[in-house]
Formats: sequence, structure tokens, C-alpha cells
Amino acid sequence: MELLPELLRGANVTIKVLLASAALTFILAFIAGLGRISKNLLIRKLTGLYVEIFRGTSLLVQMFWIFFALPAFGIHLSAYFAGVLALGLNYGAYASEIVRGAILAIPKGQTEASIALNLTRWQRMRLVILPQAFRIMLPGFGNISIELLKGTSLVSLITLSDLTYQALTLRNTDLSYTMPAFVLLLVLYFIIALPLLYATRWFERRASKGVAS
Repeated sequence: MELLPELLRGANVTIKVLLASAALTFILAFIAGLGRISKNLLIRKLTGLYVEIFRGTSLLVQMFWIFFALPAFGIHLSAYFAGVLALGLNYGAYASEIVRGAILAIPKGQTEASIALNLTRWQRMRLVILPQAFRIMLPGFGNISIELLKGTSLVSLITLSDLTYQALTLRNTDLSYTMPAFVLLLVLYFIIALPLLYATRWFERRASKGVAS
């Protein structure tokens, strides 16, 4: 089919944006999530401000602001980096709440036991709290990954030739392409999402081994 090569080129861009923004999302999630429970008031306030700003405003507006408004301040980013940055900042704010909630869900007795073993705060977090909290985070991280994939379609609005952009271009070229282009668009997004679903389930099974249900 003549439409498929064009859409596959767009899918390649979508996957690159997804992988880069996912990496940024999860890095920011742990930084902000741990920051929200820090004993340092300034760190708590700063990470809380980041989370509330990016959860409380539109992803599309954030993306437009980064791509179209920042050049007024002398900061010029390519459409690719602007899209990745906006997606990472937005979904990182949401994912940070998954990290924070999972850590707070660990029973206080775990912390008390690790203190009794004379572990430092960092050792308690690394060796006792995070391994248990990670199992709790996995379903939420899986959902965030799928939402992130769907969010990548917005980069088409800042001129990045992703999957959605290519479908819209084909439609504008010939209206008879509308139905096949958008059917293929749905199929390709679903195909890209499948590895995310299976990877999440695999990690959940691995993390649950040896854990009493």
C-alpha cells in the first residue's frame, strides 16, 4: 500500500520521541517523587511547585510555550527537543506522584527495622524501601507509558513529522486517503503500544517472584 511507507516514516519519529521522552519522564519522576518526601523544606517546595505547575496546565500549551515562546528569550529548540522536553516534564510530574505514593505505601515497620540495623537514610531507601516500592510503581508506570505514547501525537502540532502528522499530510494531499490513512494510524499506534503492555506485565511478574501474595 502506497500509504504505508509514509506512515512508517512517521512511526519511526514517534518511537524516537516516545523513547527519549519516556527516559526523561522516569528520571524526573524519581527526582520529583523523592523530592516531595525530602526532609529539606526547600526541596519539597521546589519539587511540589514543579509538579503542580505541570499537572495543572495543558500539555499542548506547555509544548507551544517551549517551542514558540522560548525563542523570545533567546532559547531556540528544535521541534524534536521541544516535544521531548514538554512530554517529559508533563508526564514526569504525573509519574512523580506514583513514585511518592509507592514509597509512602511501604509500612513504617520496614523503616524502623532498617534503622535498628543501623542503615543510613540512603541505604534504607536503596536497599529496603525502593525495591518494595518499585513493585507498587510498575502498574502506574505502565499506564503512564501508554498515555505518553498517545501524548506524542501532539508533537505534530509543532511541525514534527510524526505518525499523526504524516496521516494528516496524506489526508490533505488526497481526501480519498482519509479512511485508510486513519485506520492505519490506529493500527500502528496499537502495534507500538503492545510492547509497552507486554514489557510492563513481564516486569510485574519478575518483580513479584518470591513475594508472598
